[in-house]
Amino acid sequence: MTGLPPSTFTVLGASGYIGSRLVVHLRAQGHTVWAPARGDAEVFARPLGHVIHCVGLTADFRTRPFDTVDAHVGLLAEVLRRAQFDSLLYLSSTRVYMGATRTDEDAPLSVLPGDPSYLYNLTKLTGESLCHASGRTGVRVARLSNVVGPGLDAASGNLVADLLHQARQGRVVLRSDPQSAKDYVQVADILDWLPRIALQGRATVYNLASGCQTSHAQWLDWLQARTGCAVEVLPGGPLQPFPPIAVSRLQGEWGVVPRPLWDDSLLAAIE
Repeated sequence: MTGLPPSTFTVLGASGYIGSRLVVHLRAQGHTVWAPARGDAEVFARPLGHVIHCVGLTADFRTRPFDTVDAHVGLLAEVLRRAQFDSLLYLSSTRVYMGATRTDEDAPLSVLPGDPSYLYNLTKLTGESLCHASGRTGVRVARLSNVVGPGLDAASGNLVADLLHQARQGRVVLRSDPQSAKDYVQVADILDWLPRIALQGRATVYNLASGCQTSHAQWLDWLQARTGCAVEVLPGGPLQPFPPIAVSRLQGEWGVVPRPLWDDSLLAAIE
């Protein structure tokens, strides 16, 4: 049970990549899990136990702005207002640090409302702010880094998922600067950490990340070594730097050590 008492969880957004795996993981650890379908009014009529809000849009948020607001804020607002729960953990994103000079959980953040790329950040931050302002006890936020793992959807907009999909075709074309770098975290770590935070977290906001930067060039080298795929880097691609994510709060509270990024389980996505 990884030291956690058997508990009742409700996973909102259980059809997504993280939510679906979280349901399986929690049940395997001996917890009772309810995964309501979208629009199930029973959410407001029964005790939910510990809620983990996994609802969200990723790749298509620019073309679905109203759906993005609904996904990141709409249901959350109603659950905070009306539902019966012991705790609620809202999944946000380390993308909110875009343009920031620091990446610890208390860092001041920068936004550009006129830039459509910031719609995702702004709606996640609205969700976070609502959590803090709700007046409900046991409400926390987890800012997830770029999650990787077996079974990634190439259509999700996830860079690694796209590279894995291309590698399966035998040729990878990179359209951004290979020196671009991001923080990545294994989905298995996310599944371990979320229940701990939901049940035992002392803080209200946590970064869930590896704390290490991995460049696009490193991904290309690994994929080429593991699959033998051809690699092409288009000239003039944009450099996409992102600051390293601070993980001292997560490590200080539980002493966690992130799993190695270079794991052959990722290859399950291209087999």
